[in-house]
Amino acid sequence: MDRFTRIYSIAIGVLALVAVAFWIKSMWQPDVWELDAVLETDQKLASYPYRFRVVAFDQGVATLSTPRSFDVPAYRFLAILDPSLGNKADNDPAVLAAQQDLIDHQQRAQGLILALPEVQAVDWELDTQWLSSRGIMPAATPSPRADR
Repeated sequence: MDRFTRIYSIAIGVLALVAVAFWIKSMWQPDVWELDAVLETDQKLASYPYRFRVVAFDQGVATLSTPRSFDVPAYRFLAILDPSLGNKADNDPAVLAAQQDLIDHQQRAQGLILALPEVQAVDWELDTQWLSSRGIMPAATPSPRADR
């Protein structure tokens, strides 16, 4: 192996190691995992069809996922959570009850996370991956805390 090839190979190897190190550092979020475990172990939340998750934790602010947004009509994702709601109007009592059930579960998730001493606030982030994997394409909206 000539000198250029050896130096080139070493440089490529170092760049690959640096890239892997940055990737591992960005994926390593033990605080998020601990907060998420609180939601996973709650029996009431575990029985709900949508799994609320902690997606980020920064400076005392936990960001939780939600299928709910002003950009996506509630009846669209509620019909996924409960297929019997598929052909009902958005003001049908069953749809309204399902909306209230979602709100109750969302408030429970928020309350569980806010009860932890390291958490001062909760933000919500639309779970676009969950929605799009079920055929709902939400409009792109900026994060509410993008100004931080």
